[in-house]
This record gives sequence, C-alpha cells and structure tokens, in this order.
Amino acid sequence: GIPPALPEAGLEPFEALDLRVAVVTAAEPNPGARVPAYRLWLDLGPLGSRQSSARITDRYRPEDLPGRRVIVAANLGSRRIAGFRSDVLVLGAADADGRIALLEAPDDVPPGSRVH
Repeated sequence: GIPPALPEAGLEPFEALDLRVAVVTAAEPNPGARVPAYRLWLDLGPLGSRQSSARITDRYRPEDLPGRRVIVAANLGSRRIAGFRSDVLVLGAADADGRIALLEAPDDVPPGSRVH
C-alpha cells in the first residue's frame, strides 16, 4: 500500500534540492549492481551530461529509455554503484505492484529546466 505522509518539513529541504529535467541518451544493464539496475546517460542541456544507476529494470527495457525526459535530483553528489559513477538520482514513484515508474516531463520542456 501507500505509506503514510511524513511529518511537515517546511520548504527549506525542498528548496535545497536541485531538481532538473534530463533526457536519457543511452541505457544498458548494470551487471554488477546488487539489485538489478540500468546505467543511464543523461543530457541536462546547458548543465552538460550526467550518468546514473537506476533500479527500474522491472518496468522498463533499456531500448525504451532513450529520449525520455526524466526528473533528476542533480545536487546530491556522486556515488559509485558496482563500479559505475552515479551523478544524479533519477526520480520515480512505486506503482501498485511496487515497480518504479519514472517521473517524466513533457517533450516541450528543455533538458536542464529546473523543477519548481
């Protein structure tokens, strides 16, 4: 089911996040990840290219991802996941079966656009 709402946090934590639109340019399996994941390459327009490891294998195939405009948290810092540098966190929401559905922007929103 859907978890209960968290306590009110105010606007400051949200305003500290740099949420941006990114276009997926390439995707492939991340074979070393403990939990199945894809390696994603992303275009953030004027902010340049980034990459991410995303646990979305149970809902998407790699060949279906290029061209999608996804929402990313761009200022959380980089981590290494199974030897792959992950620069941004790709955002999604769980469907009724617990599979992660990507949060997406319309095609006319340019890459790098800030989410407000």
